[in-house]
Amino acid sequence: MNNRWLQENYIKACTFAAKAHNGQSVPGTDLPYLVHLSLVSMEVIAAIGADEGYDSDLAMQCAWLHDTIEDPGKTYEEISESFGNRVADGVQALTKNNSLPKTDRMADSLNRIKKQPREIWIVKMADRITNLQPPPIHWSNEKIIKYREEALLIHEELKAANEALATRLLSKAEEYKEYIR
Repeated sequence: MNNRWLQENYIKACTFAAKAHNGQSVPGTDLPYLVHLSLVSMEVIAAIGADEGYDSDLAMQCAWLHDTIEDPGKTYEEISESFGNRVADGVQALTKNNSLPKTDRMADSLNRIKKQPREIWIVKMADRITNLQPPPIHWSNEKIIKYREEALLIHEELKAANEALATRLLSKAEEYKEYIR
C-alpha cells in the first residue's frame, strides 16, 4: 500500500467537491460546506499519517467526495468516470440509502462500509468526528442522544480500521455528552 497521496488527486477531488457543493453551507452555520470536507480530510490525513499500510489516495479522495452523491446529487457514474470504480464504490458505501426507513439507514450504511477497504471506514469515522460539534439549536434532546449513540456504534463497528482515529472518535463521543439536557 502507498501511504503517500498524490497532490494532483487531492486537488482534483477537492475541486470536484467544491463545484458539487457550491452554494451549500454547513448545516446550522453560514460556513461554506467545503469547511466540513476540509475537516474530514484533515482527520484522514492525521489518521493515515499515524499508521502504515493505507491506500492514501483512496482515503483522501473519498474524504473529499463522501457527500457528493448524497447532498448535491452527483451520480456513481460521474464519480467513477472522474476517479475510478474504487473511489466511486467507497463514496457509494458512504452514502445513506434514503429509500430505507430512517431507523435502518445507519445499520445499512455500516454494513456497506464494512465491505469496503479500511480507508472507507476511516472516512466514516472522520466524518462523524467532524460532525460531533455543538448540535443545531432545533435538535431535540432525543435526537442529540441518538446522534451520540450512533457515534458509539460507528466506533464499535469500525474501530479496527485505525486505532488513533477510533480513540479520537470515542473521545469526541464522550465530550458530546455535555449537550444532553
